[in-house]
Amino acid sequence: MVVVQWGALVAFAALVMSAALYGLTASGHFPSEHRAEALKSPAGIAILWGTMAAAAFTAVVSLFLAWIALPWYATVIVGGGVLLMAPLVLQLFPDSFVDGRSGLLVFAGAGCALSLAALAFG
Repeated sequence: MVVVQWGALVAFAALVMSAALYGLTASGHFPSEHRAEALKSPAGIAILWGTMAAAAFTAVVSLFLAWIALPWYATVIVGGGVLLMAPLVLQLFPDSFVDGRSGLLVFAGAGCALSLAALAFG
């Protein structure tokens, strides 16, 4: 009998949600013709690509956490459910937040903070 570690499952769900929210937010900035003016500057481009690296770190940590601490069926069910909920959660945020720098920074920063906490305490 496989025992599910509930703390790891909640951490995995939060990591997947932050990565999915970031991915949805970042996808609105591609192709570059559709980017907000604030993200067309060199600083904006650095923010966009830097937060992508942070979101990739979050995705790797979530997969690592799932691999070492969760059974595959819990990973599939919870990860899939969270991915399906992400667009609905993103609609709760104002368009000015999602379309600007702040959405990218908040979602990538939350993912990094959650990743570091999962690595430190897990």
